[in-house]
Amino acid sequence: MHRNAYLLLILTTLFWGGNAVAGKLAVGHISPMLLTTIRWGLAMTVLLVIGRARLKHDWPVVRRHLWLLTALGGLGFTVFNMALYTALIYTTAINASIEQAGMPMLIFAANFLLFRLQVTWAQIVGFVLSVVGIIFTATHGEPQRLLELDVNFGDALMLIAVLVYSAYTVALRFKPAIHWQSLMIMLTGTAFVTSVPFAVAEFWTGNAIVPDGQGWAIVLFTVVFPSLLAQIFYIRGVELIGANRAGLFINLVPIFGTLLSIVILGEDFHLYHAVAMALVLGGIGLAEHSGRKMAG
Repeated sequence: MHRNAYLLLILTTLFWGGNAVAGKLAVGHISPMLLTTIRWGLAMTVLLVIGRARLKHDWPVVRRHLWLLTALGGLGFTVFNMALYTALIYTTAINASIEQAGMPMLIFAANFLLFRLQVTWAQIVGFVLSVVGIIFTATHGEPQRLLELDVNFGDALMLIAVLVYSAYTVALRFKPAIHWQSLMIMLTGTAFVTSVPFAVAEFWTGNAIVPDGQGWAIVLFTVVFPSLLAQIFYIRGVELIGANRAGLFINLVPIFGTLLSIVILGEDFHLYHAVAMALVLGGIGLAEHSGRKMAG
């Protein structure tokens, strides 16, 4: 049972890590807003075919929480992915992958500030280390650039994306008690609806790039792997070994993202990447170890 869970969770994080690489490969082949809109539109269609009976059963509850679900889909699925895909026009997939590793610590900080969850000094130190690592990546190993406001636009956009997805994750605690299929249909559906105006604006301003062959291949990858299979595998992994243990595997996302960026895109891995990854993952590990001891 545990081996099955480990395999499913490793594949999940591999697919999520591949999303940044897909976004980089999309540059020049499909524009960011259009990629986001088509991705969630297709994902919603597939999920509707699979789970429309569940959605019909859960509809009374869904209807009462429609605005919350719309906000969740708009933030976590639309804004995050538009920011990610746009950021990758200006920065490397390695940078985007490492910067995403800051999410667990921002979620930890938000839970402490908003819900007063108990923390230890080790968790605070871990949070600081992770933030330093993110800053190191965003400034390309030169933190003094932050004081001069000299940060790559793509890296700045990725930091916004990380903040948005962290807020989405914290807000998930308020989601209604409905089947995961109903939840995914609503999140992908609201993501599709909220992304349409941005795609229209992209056409209106002349910045839209209609997908070519490579563009459509990227769309299909993002629909099948990060959007559908990763979600299904993660849910099953949580069922097999529990949320706390499954959550640790998310730390593999920046590692897979970085490795795929080097192997597939041929991006250069610099010393500051290694230092940043050590700081971020070390901080997360320290915080999680302390958290498990406190829970025990």
